[in-house]
Amino acid sequence: MKYILLIHHQEVLDEDERQHLLEESVQLANQLHEKRQYLDAAPLQPTSATTSVRVRDGKRVVTDGPFAETREQIGGYFLIEAKDLDEAIDIAARIPGARIGTVEVRPVWEVDGLPTT
Repeated sequence: MKYILLIHHQEVLDEDERQHLLEESVQLANQLHEKRQYLDAAPLQPTSATTSVRVRDGKRVVTDGPFAETREQIGGYFLIEAKDLDEAIDIAARIPGARIGTVEVRPVWEVDGLPTT
């Protein structure tokens, strides 16, 4: 089953800490790839680069910034293949961002008809 692991943390990281977490994340991605569990992963640009889009009454509303105002933001994600939730949780606990924030584990719906990679 596919799971998305959403990494939430505060954006106030110094450059050395951010780089260290990124290097550890790359190592984890490569370990998961060797086990055929890695599907995708990426850090996200800061919330200052965010644009939110809503459609209300048929009209598009575009605003700068994230949808939710909160101290922790989604800083990145891993998309993985795991046999069950317990295995996905084990992988989430290995993500470096879990040490400074929260990793949200969500099963992904498999939808027929979507293009495959």
